[in-house]
Amino acid sequence: MKILEPSLDARELRVALVVSRFNHLISIRLLDSAREALMERGIESDDIELFWVPGAFEIPLAARRIAEGGRFDAIVTLGSVIRGGTPHFDYVCRGVTDGVREVMRETGIPVGFGVLTTDDIDQALARAGGSDGNKGGEVALAAIEMARFASATLGDDASARATSA
Repeated sequence: MKILEPSLDARELRVALVVSRFNHLISIRLLDSAREALMERGIESDDIELFWVPGAFEIPLAARRIAEGGRFDAIVTLGSVIRGGTPHFDYVCRGVTDGVREVMRETGIPVGFGVLTTDDIDQALARAGGSDGNKGGEVALAAIEMARFASATLGDDASARATSA
């Protein structure tokens, strides 16, 4: 049996970061962690492009346009939706989640989902560099791995290694 070993080598990848300006305090922390994770894995700063959008609900449209442009190997989406006193939270969460899933399914471009959906600001802060780590970096690593997986399954990625078991 051949096993495709995951690769977190970001060298020569091009990655787009789509980040919500809403809840900026959370977004900037997620962004810093994602950028740091990509750089630690060897990506060149010129191969990262940042796209700000007004809020989480706008992330899927931006991600779709970027994916359809064909210039990027992966997209990382970052932001937060914090529960309020109305059903708005549920609609926004469902819209962004479904929208990002559709971008991946319809374009084949890996999209890392780093939109936090939390009950309060404390939970968001905990996941954006607090006690629960930083989901921005975790999502960036997942996007690298999936970009390498996509290339390897097409047979054009020298950095993914197949081993026999």
